[in-house]
Amino acid sequence: MMEYMPRQEIEQLQLERLQSTLNRVYKNVRHYRKIMLARDYLPEDLCSLKDLKQLPLTTRQDLISNYPYGMFAVPLREVVRLDAPGLNLDDPVVMGFTRNDLKNLSHQTARNLKAVGVDKDDIVQIALNFGIITGPFGIQLGAEKIGASVIPMSGSKAAAQLKIIKDFRTTTLVGTPSFALALVHAMETMGIDPNALALKYGIFGSEPWSEDTRRQIEEHLHLDAFDTYSLTEVFGHGIAFECRQKNGLHISEDHFIPEIIDPLTLESLPAGSEGELILTTLSKEAYPLIRFRTGDLASIDYTPCACGRTHCRISRIFKRCDDIMIIRGTAIFPEQIGKIIIRENGLESKYQLIVDRVNDQDQLIVLIEVSERFFFDEMKKQRKFVEKMETMISELVGWQIKVKLVEPGTTNSSS
Repeated sequence: MMEYMPRQEIEQLQLERLQSTLNRVYKNVRHYRKIMLARDYLPEDLCSLKDLKQLPLTTRQDLISNYPYGMFAVPLREVVRLDAPGLNLDDPVVMGFTRNDLKNLSHQTARNLKAVGVDKDDIVQIALNFGIITGPFGIQLGAEKIGASVIPMSGSKAAAQLKIIKDFRTTTLVGTPSFALALVHAMETMGIDPNALALKYGIFGSEPWSEDTRRQIEEHLHLDAFDTYSLTEVFGHGIAFECRQKNGLHISEDHFIPEIIDPLTLESLPAGSEGELILTTLSKEAYPLIRFRTGDLASIDYTPCACGRTHCRISRIFKRCDDIMIIRGTAIFPEQIGKIIIRENGLESKYQLIVDRVNDQDQLIVLIEVSERFFFDEMKKQRKFVEKMETMISELVGWQIKVKLVEPGTTNSSS
């Protein structure tokens, strides 16, 4: 299998696929062709993997600027699936998948599931919101590929999830770590004995979580918990995954080239150094990305894993180098919340986002400073404004948030 290939063979495969990808984007993606022409760089100039660093980085703003189909490398008639994370934002991004892209997605997520022990005899319950994002759908494809039974529960409430886990004898739970903690709390409230469940594995991602959180989940749900790394802009789930060694997340190097850079100087950093993770896709046909800035801080380890896999591992990700917040598996862009406040208020107002944990689940509180121009003494207007802000921001993030008005000078943000 490819994840056990010698390093030399991995790099040769990457070089061949990278050359093909550069040719595809040069011919079909105006954004990349313009960049290459400006640098007098042609795809055939790539002679080694080191030459990739001659090309500039791709940012999320580049994707936004080319909305909706400007970054596509194939005609729309060849795109069989469209994903749009954050479609309700002012600055949306749209990704596309060909049939072959979906085939690769199913292969990568199946690899992820197999690495933790899932097989055809397992029942996989997916407690992630299905919609126009790749993640949950990709997990379903992978589970079906290995012959497991799939329960696409989406983001149902904890009580409903627990009933299905118990009644259907679910063995594998896929979700966010914060939702797993919510299940723990619900089990205690409902008096459910974890020994009555058939859970064996938990695959959790889409937000940072600590080893202490892993311990809590494993002890209370009586399962083995594993981390996974996904990024909707790149491919969704299947980019990197923990094996049973739990010593870093294996990058699928036959589909991605990872790099680590200094997020300030943008200079490449050696293996073992912590910096911003950069990913280049090698097999995506519809939406290839060259040196995409993920915003996630990690390090890379190229030494073979004790499991025998030779694909490099990235460290577990706990921090970002930008102001994006990952809460309940949702990427929150503070500036988008600021735009909502300005649209409704007509003025730039200082605000601050606070994440609090209630019953083992993250809660978002938005503090907004009032001023004399901002109906300071008009309580009725204040209440109406708060209610509207809570509704609009809750619709933006996908779950209920709280808004509080505070005195001037209370916050430390002025977005």
